[in-house]
Amino acid sequence: MIFSMDAGGSEFTQIFLLDPSGSDDAVMLTDGESRNGAVVWDQTGEFIAYQSTRRNGASNDVWMMKVSNPETAEIVLESPDGTWWGAADFSPDNQKLLILNYVGNADSRIHLLDLESGEMKLLAGDPAEPSSNFPFAFDRDGAGFYYITDVNGEFKQLAWKSLDEGAAPEFLTADIPWHVEGGAVSKDRSRAAFAVNRSGFSQLYLLDMVSRGYRLVKSIPTGLVGGMEFSPDGRRLGMTLNTAQTPSDSFVLELGTAALDYGELTRWTYSEVGGLNTESFILPELVSYPTFDSGAGGPAAIPAWIYRPEGKGPHPVIIAIHGGPEGQARPAFNSTYQMWLQKLGAAVIQPNVRGSDGYGKHYMSLDNGFRREDSVKDIGALLDWIRNQPDLDENRVAVFGGSYGGYMVLASAVHYSDRLKAAVDIVGISNFVTFLENTQDYRRDLRRAEYGDERDPEMRSHLEAISPLNHVDKINIPMLVVQGQNDPRVPVTEAVQIVAALREQGLPVWYMNALNEGHGYRKKENRDVYQQATLLFLQEHLVVDQVDSR
Repeated sequence: MIFSMDAGGSEFTQIFLLDPSGSDDAVMLTDGESRNGAVVWDQTGEFIAYQSTRRNGASNDVWMMKVSNPETAEIVLESPDGTWWGAADFSPDNQKLLILNYVGNADSRIHLLDLESGEMKLLAGDPAEPSSNFPFAFDRDGAGFYYITDVNGEFKQLAWKSLDEGAAPEFLTADIPWHVEGGAVSKDRSRAAFAVNRSGFSQLYLLDMVSRGYRLVKSIPTGLVGGMEFSPDGRRLGMTLNTAQTPSDSFVLELGTAALDYGELTRWTYSEVGGLNTESFILPELVSYPTFDSGAGGPAAIPAWIYRPEGKGPHPVIIAIHGGPEGQARPAFNSTYQMWLQKLGAAVIQPNVRGSDGYGKHYMSLDNGFRREDSVKDIGALLDWIRNQPDLDENRVAVFGGSYGGYMVLASAVHYSDRLKAAVDIVGISNFVTFLENTQDYRRDLRRAEYGDERDPEMRSHLEAISPLNHVDKINIPMLVVQGQNDPRVPVTEAVQIVAALREQGLPVWYMNALNEGHGYRKKENRDVYQQATLLFLQEHLVVDQVDSR
């Protein structure tokens, strides 16, 4: 089996080969210096295709290798630009590769690469009219392919398309008004499974890859589905399920002889929860609130998840803002939020401000380019909504977020310090220009596609104008800044410069920098300290003397 691993959170992942029945020693297949990933096995199990920056450290090329001899590694597709290129599936005869070219969150294209001739053909996506297209798999005969696309409407649909020149796609899930998120294909390509994001929850469907009909699986618990994989004989479907009351665990769905038949769902694992009774965990409630331009061309409402603590209130509030920016807050298991609910008596609100995924491509585009701060105004509208909730305390509100969510935290502190008590910025962008100039080479053009090109004078001026670092004089609340020294995405310099500027203003700033971490904390010892530091910070600056002394 293949796995990938980096060191110290650098994200320069290497590919390793491990024989589960033999030695415990894993063999590193890649060069130890480049960034590698997106591994796909061929039909024989002898070769892999994978993405690597090995050629020059910046380009995302597609390579192939015979795993028994790493010296056979060679480029099969040289990236022509700074965008991301990666293999998705080998054809049944191993002669062709489906290739994904990811340009940005609203522009991705599918190509067909002939491994013998090197010829590449565009199958889906148009640079002149951008759309999102993600390869799923070749069909059984290799005459066509399945893919996920939003070219036919607001949401990503599952489609099939022949490889014949000029063929039109067949949209299979046009009657499902939600995003198809991905799935798995059986070894014989007779059946598949895919998940749909319905208001943040997952719905699982089985697909007959011959008739192209599908069926909803009704026995799946309300939660999130991922990590799907068929057994070698195609008679069982393994998956990971996560709910607000259960962490990620492995489940197996028994399947019938017919492609759309299914039987019992069995839970295989029970994750460690430290003796907690997770059935007592508070479930989130889906709410929505109007924003500043509702009724004037903007979103009719902003969706949000709220966890309400027990008791009458009014409760302090922590607004937890997701990253991305095209991320989406979903009702997943989150022990940190449950700790805040219990120990701080604080409500937690996760807004999906404009720009979030899951609500159609128009909604996701509403924060692009010069409209970046419109998403910050959605936080201002949430503060208005909090004011009208009798169980929430508008005078005790904190903002919390990581990565792009960290930028949102800093920007909220700039615009709404008079309505906030505290802020927690985790690996956040403090200045878009310095961020774009210092993020790793292999991802710079991808971020320019989202935030704008800092080399363009007009865009550079805009990015400087909305960067929180240039408005620290407007921030007047305590701040906790959390960073990883080896972060390749949002460099440590983004944290260093905002901490220095805030302290120069005389503001109370707590700063935590883990020297062996990258973009967010992964090591348990660091996460434990970080969680306790965050709890103490919120006790002191948000809840003050009303925290439960237990």
